[in-house]
Amino acid sequence: MPLEKRATFNEVAELYDRVRNRYPGELFDDLFEAAQLNPQSRILEIGPGTGIATLELAKRGCRITAVELGAEMAAVAKRNLADFPNVDMHVGAFEQWEPPASVSFDLVIAATAFHWLDPEVRFAKPAALLRPGGHLAIVNYLHAAGGDRLFFEQVQSFYESYMPGTPPNLRLTEVSDMKPDTGPLEDSGLFEKPTVRHYVTEETYSTEQYLDLLSTYSTHLTLDANNRQKLFACIGSLIDDQFGGSVTKCYLNELMLARKRG
Repeated sequence: MPLEKRATFNEVAELYDRVRNRYPGELFDDLFEAAQLNPQSRILEIGPGTGIATLELAKRGCRITAVELGAEMAAVAKRNLADFPNVDMHVGAFEQWEPPASVSFDLVIAATAFHWLDPEVRFAKPAALLRPGGHLAIVNYLHAAGGDRLFFEQVQSFYESYMPGTPPNLRLTEVSDMKPDTGPLEDSGLFEKPTVRHYVTEETYSTEQYLDLLSTYSTHLTLDANNRQKLFACIGSLIDDQFGGSVTKCYLNELMLARKRG
């Protein structure tokens, strides 16, 4: 994944922290139970961003080392985690980051960041940093069918007009039809068969909040400024004129957990 594209979030760090959806607490409760973590456990987080998931981990008392590419994102994360001295934040690309000698981790976790990693080290480096029997956790959220379905059907035509490469007649997938992609992890041969748990949440946004949310997505950040302005104008008018000034979005939150082989 090009470094420049994954670095775009750094340009909107404060906005990202304000509008991005939070993960359900139940997900972290299940993670700590399944990975048998305790306050003495050592966690490595890849790509913590502004600390949305890090905060949930820190509240549960573990020692956390976090490696964040963007300096502005890391600065916001440090502010959000100021009450947790158990978090050590490093700025830089995970692929080049060198951990302290003789340190191993009980858990390596990436929340909505794993897909940005270089495939050459995506599984190998976390496995090398885990203690025997340690776990890799991959947390993702996906936009699923639900909420204001009609809005997301109608908005498709705007994307076809103003975002090049948008597939025609694209429709959201039903939660029941969304299957986890465990193939790459299993094919690595470094981890046991993963377990996957799903959590469905919905978030309601005002017109302004929804456009702010879109402004934190890499696909929109890298869109030509003229097209982005037209796209946002159409979306904003649709929410105001036909949906009463707010729209509800459905998320499928996914926790994939795999134990290191050996």
